[in-house]
Amino acid sequence: MCKVVFRVHAPEAKSVYLVGSFNDWDIGACPMEKENGNWVASLELSPGIYEYRYLIDGGWYNDPHQPRVFDGWGENSILEVEEDCSLISI
Repeated sequence: MCKVVFRVHAPEAKSVYLVGSFNDWDIGACPMEKENGNWVASLELSPGIYEYRYLIDGGWYNDPHQPRVFDGWGENSILEVEEDCSLISI
C-alpha cells in the first residue's frame, strides 16, 4: 500500500470530498480537511490506476494537475500509483 496525499486549493469552499474509483464513487466516504486554503486527504492505495474527482460545495471538479479520461459519463482525473510508491502527493 502507498500513502497518497490529495490536495486541492479551494479557500472559499465550505465542504470538499474526494470521490473516485478507490471508494466506489461514494460521495460521503472521504471528506477532506481544510488547511490554509487547501483541502487535504490522505489515502492508502494499492498500486494501480484510479479515476477521481473533487466534490466542492456540491459541484464536480477535476484535478487541474492530473491527466483526464472520458468514461462515458464525463471527464475524470486519473492517478497512477506506481509499484515503488514513488507518487505520494498530488
